[in-house]
Amino acid sequence: MNIYESAEDYLEAILILRERQGAVRSIDVVRQLELTKPSVSVAMKRFRENGYIEMDADGFITLLPPGEEIAQRIYNRHKLLTKFLVALGVSEETAAADACKMEHDLSDETFEKIKAHAQRHEGQAMAYSQHT
Repeated sequence: MNIYESAEDYLEAILILRERQGAVRSIDVVRQLELTKPSVSVAMKRFRENGYIEMDADGFITLLPPGEEIAQRIYNRHKLLTKFLVALGVSEETAAADACKMEHDLSDETFEKIKAHAQRHEGQAMAYSQHT
């Protein structure tokens, strides 16, 4: 599934906003991504046409399964990469910003290796804390 990085950002923003506030409208995406209303409007139209979202009569956005899948994949990458970078000693703010850049460009292979390493490290840390 090939989709542009900006489209991934839009879908991820919709997911994050939905988790944070329940209902999502285009204006919320404008504010979240600090974009213009016309650019978000064009993007939402394309997402509707391509089956990633639907909008009801009141303008509320719902992620459809293809959009949900992309949003979840990117958001999960973002959360894990942020956590991983913080564990390396990177500040929370820098880690989140760097994770946002990395989440789109890492190969699946590299991401899976980082994920496996993080899970092993987390397991070791938990085992250590249970013995102290």
